[in-house]
Amino acid sequence: MGKLYDKHLKSAVGKNHSEPFVLTDGNGLSARVSAKGKVRWQYRYKIDGKNKRMDLGDYPALSLVKARDMADQCREWLADGFDPKQKRSLERDEKLHPVTVKEALEYWLVEYAEDNRANVGKHRAQFERHIYPYIGDLPVNQTETRHWIECFDRIRKGIKGQRKAAPVAAGYIFGNVKQALGFCRVRRYTTSRALDDLSIPDVGSKQSKRDRVLSLQEVVDVLRFIESKKLLPYYAQLIRLLMIFGSRTREIRLSTWSEWNFSEMLWTVPKEHSKNGEKIFRPIPASLKEWLLNLKGDAQASDYILGELKTSEAVSQLCRKLWLRLGHIEKWTIHDLRRTLATLLSDLGVAPHVVEQLLGHSLGGVMAIYNRSQYLPEKRTALDMWLEYLDMLSMKNENVIPIRA
Repeated sequence: MGKLYDKHLKSAVGKNHSEPFVLTDGNGLSARVSAKGKVRWQYRYKIDGKNKRMDLGDYPALSLVKARDMADQCREWLADGFDPKQKRSLERDEKLHPVTVKEALEYWLVEYAEDNRANVGKHRAQFERHIYPYIGDLPVNQTETRHWIECFDRIRKGIKGQRKAAPVAAGYIFGNVKQALGFCRVRRYTTSRALDDLSIPDVGSKQSKRDRVLSLQEVVDVLRFIESKKLLPYYAQLIRLLMIFGSRTREIRLSTWSEWNFSEMLWTVPKEHSKNGEKIFRPIPASLKEWLLNLKGDAQASDYILGELKTSEAVSQLCRKLWLRLGHIEKWTIHDLRRTLATLLSDLGVAPHVVEQLLGHSLGGVMAIYNRSQYLPEKRTALDMWLEYLDMLSMKNENVIPIRA
């Protein structure tokens, strides 16, 4: 219990005194009274044997009770190894210039996602569309769970006449935001636990694992469609390369001719274009060389192998409707071409680890640590076999040739 009472302070404030004096409350807290009757709270402490003092505020604006609370806080900071004066200055700065939601999410995008996420552009675009316009300027440490749920509900339910319902997108964006806030907290950039108690089912839906594999007839349809000139050359070439290599769309879309070595007949996907952050090495089948060189000639001044750079959104917009244009009954996506290649190569007898390497997957377990082989001869053999098989399927003969024929 402190030594001071309000009556002591009231008898001193606003009155003239012969000289300044100090009213001591104890535990480092005191009130300095000026000759003109101004009462200022002060906290005195020691660091490394040196006396220090900090002003807390003036009485009566800062009451005796609040002054004691501030002194208690100062003692806690000292016990934790902080200089109370510096600690209070930092906290004041954070209150006056708090980290906003947008700044926190951009911090994660720049400091983490740009080096570790293949779709960082997509993440930023989603934040700019669904988060920043609504709560981007709010101090992130003052946001409440309800603020975030309102954002995710708009995505999940859609906006009538403007935006369709997208529960999977809501869950996906939630996952990124939650990781971003955790990243900021761990690195002491800012702190918010508004999403700690939420999971994806609370705000949207998880993306279901796909198992769609195109039938042989559907593969034939795709091959003949890209030969029919019903697609712009950019998209026909893109789909052809996806069918041949089983690569991800971004690996082709961002690919430049500097990645294609026709002396060693090797395509090297740089780590910044791969999903797992590692280079991917794919042999170039000899039968593909002439076509690729012609493609390079058609590109003229562009360094992109497809002649230009289209956004992922533009590519997705066209590709998501391909199954309808081909009259297929069951929906498939452009990513399902990778699963189709993996499945058919396995049926052709290609070893699983070779298929995984072609897809650009990291080998799991002990193999990922000790086995650094790229299996280039095996991958070359597999791709040669795959091209021969595609040639058989794409023949103008209407019959589909079985794999084991």
